[in-house]
Order: sequence, then C-alpha cells, then structure tokens
Amino acid sequence: MKLIIAYIQPEKLNDVKQALYAADVFKISVTNALGCGQQRGYHETYRGVDVEVNLLKKVRIEIAVNADFVQPTVDAIVKGARTGNIGDGKIYVIPMDRCVRIRTGEEGNDAIG
Repeated sequence: MKLIIAYIQPEKLNDVKQALYAADVFKISVTNALGCGQQRGYHETYRGVDVEVNLLKKVRIEIAVNADFVQPTVDAIVKGARTGNIGDGKIYVIPMDRCVRIRTGEEGNDAIG
C-alpha cells in the first residue's frame, strides 16, 4: 500500500482527474494549498506599492493505492499535469503501514478498494 501525494497547478485538476479515471483510479482527495518552489513567486504592484507574492496557489491530491496501481497512478498524474513549464508540480510516493475502513472495519488492501 502506498500514499501518493501530488502538488499540481489548479487549472490542470480536471485534466488530471480525467487521466486518473482513464487509469481506473477513482478515489482521490483534493485540497487547496499554497507554496513555492523553483518559481519563487512573482512581483506585482498593488495601489502603487510593490508586493512580492511568493506563495502560489496549488492543488494537493492524495490517493491511497495498492501496489499494482502505483505506477499507473503516477503516470496518469504526470500525463494530466505536465505542461513542460516550471511549476508543473511534484509527486511523492510514501509507504503506508495501515489503512482501516471505518464503516466495515476492513484493514489493509481490502480497505483501500
């Protein structure tokens, strides 16, 4: 079992969802996030004052998958999110020790589905 966490551009969310659905991955959690990486933000003028905006809007996607779905899930996220520009995002694959479905009490691979 693995937990896949991806940070992508907000405007690429629909493309990533469609790519995930095509890869038979349907269970995802999506959260709005702020952050910066190589982009380092930008400068803008607001009412005559120079403002540095260094926390940019991102979307965080979390997906718990069984071992068979790790590579197809990563490939689908890359396919949907890639533009070739700085700021496309990052994907983290983290081992997951335990998963419990609250409704039934199932554990492990059965709880993920």
